[in-house]
Amino acid sequence: MLNWIRKQFGSAQKGSATDQKLVMAFGTFDYLHAGHENYLKQAKKLGDELIVIIARDQTVRSVKGQPPVNDENQRLKNLRLTGWADKVILGNLENKHQVILKHQPDVIALGYDQYAFTQTLQRTIIENSLSTEIIRLMPYFPQVYKSSLIREKLGQTPIGEKTPVNNLNPTAIN
Repeated sequence: MLNWIRKQFGSAQKGSATDQKLVMAFGTFDYLHAGHENYLKQAKKLGDELIVIIARDQTVRSVKGQPPVNDENQRLKNLRLTGWADKVILGNLENKHQVILKHQPDVIALGYDQYAFTQTLQRTIIENSLSTEIIRLMPYFPQVYKSSLIREKLGQTPIGEKTPVNNLNPTAIN
């Protein structure tokens, strides 16, 4: 109900009794695995509502030097199907921080290894008079649950081929 009210009339003023704490998290989420689940569960514990921003294909190519296995729409769909977040949307190609300005989260939850576009987060928050807190979360067995390791272990699937949401058997990579 509160989300409907926010959409119709705008956000309640910060600090009001009806205001929920909004947490925002970012990622590619190509091979969904236990590390992603842990990251998003940690993020969810920081507030009442979790919105996850999926990196655009073009952004993934520029940051990681290779395209994602699943295109952005498939990654969006796969993450939505998990139920790990309250809302999942695609990032903005033009301005990586636009979603922050639009949704004005109370908390931005960063993964232990997220550094792309994070160097200017604090400046964006200050310049726009936001009260957003940035919290870096703890890793979850990064020697096993890291997308680049999983991609290497499984081999690269050409873009266009869909990998299922539960595409990883943890025992297969040990």
